[in-house]
Amino acid sequence: MPIPAPPATLDRFLTPAHHALWEDADDFAAAEVLPLVDRMESQPSRVDRTTARLLAGRRWFGVTVPTAFGGMHAGHVAKTILIHRLARVSGAAAAILQAGLIPVAALLHYGTPDQHTALLPAVADGSLLMSIAVTEPDQGGHIGAMTTSAEWDGTTWLLSGIKVHVGNSHLAHQHIVVARTAPPGTRTSKALTAFLVAADQKGVHVHRYTSRLGLHGFSFGTITFDRVRIPPHHILGEVGQGFDVAQSSSILYGRPNLAAVSLGLHEAALTLTTQYVSSRPRHGKTVADLAVIRNRLGQMNARLLMAQILAYHAADMLDHGLPCDAELCAAKGLGHELAAETSRDAMELHGANALTEGRPLERVWRDMQTTYAPAGTGEVQRIRLAQALLHEHGHPDHHTPHTQWSARHAHHPRADPATTP
Repeated sequence: MPIPAPPATLDRFLTPAHHALWEDADDFAAAEVLPLVDRMESQPSRVDRTTARLLAGRRWFGVTVPTAFGGMHAGHVAKTILIHRLARVSGAAAAILQAGLIPVAALLHYGTPDQHTALLPAVADGSLLMSIAVTEPDQGGHIGAMTTSAEWDGTTWLLSGIKVHVGNSHLAHQHIVVARTAPPGTRTSKALTAFLVAADQKGVHVHRYTSRLGLHGFSFGTITFDRVRIPPHHILGEVGQGFDVAQSSSILYGRPNLAAVSLGLHEAALTLTTQYVSSRPRHGKTVADLAVIRNRLGQMNARLLMAQILAYHAADMLDHGLPCDAELCAAKGLGHELAAETSRDAMELHGANALTEGRPLERVWRDMQTTYAPAGTGEVQRIRLAQALLHEHGHPDHHTPHTQWSARHAHHPRADPATTP
């Protein structure tokens, strides 16, 4: 696929340094990631470790880590650029990066100074990859019904349970695991605690990875914890603060990250379709010359423009420390919806050729299905948007948080990636 420059639509969000990062990400994706795609697709049960090493070598897992710890401190727009441009070439590569950044948010927001000193430099230089384990087999994303538990025996915590759909499950050196530490019936916001768990610790078992519908090469698998001993200084945040750790990380990093993945796949679907109809002969011209086809292409392009603005506007608000939970909901939920509609059009415009295994569009369509559920389904995002609207208009709703997560963890004004090493 040709590599386009950043669209003028996004100029208000991008600094010259962002433009340079955009070009760097495109060059990297074309030169380093694209040659790996066929291998990842041909071995869907294989976890791709090469891509993670390449990303670590660029120090991109430290894109939001402060420079004091060796990170880029480049902000959320920069993070969005990296994920977006990778997803345009490989949804799996983008997923490896975005999943590795969500636990970094938890560490940044809730880690102690000692934990920051011990872990963030390794995150920044790419030698430590992290995961966050919250979802469970029967409860899914319903955090309040979590059954994984940790019991205090007087000297240490004993962690037991099973987590599923853990991003980078087979690559991570360190897991952040959220578990129940209070008796059933305790208010959810005080019942859970987050723990730092080394991947090679006794009692940690990563299940054999099996292929999924999409994102071949990326592991989002199952981990069992069997009476894993966790010392008190490996708690992330405070006892009873696990709900906050899980929610804030999902909302402030998970939502914009998934919006960026959807955006890259959305752009890929539109580019592939434009190329296809422009080269497909029909009545002495091409399919692209038919008015009915141009109508479809125009609608697809309009959706992409909307998705771009949603994703980058929300990330820009985060960089400026503005309350933007609603914008993050819209970017994730509507961003996926717009991308899914475009992928459906793309499949239809390709006709039977869209169903051929090995065609890029077939891979893009499969990958796109994986961005719906993580960090909250479309229904969840719409419910949150409705709650925010009702709260704004004074409607009492005990489910609506009084403080937005983006306000609780407001970042300093935009960090310019031009100032980073």
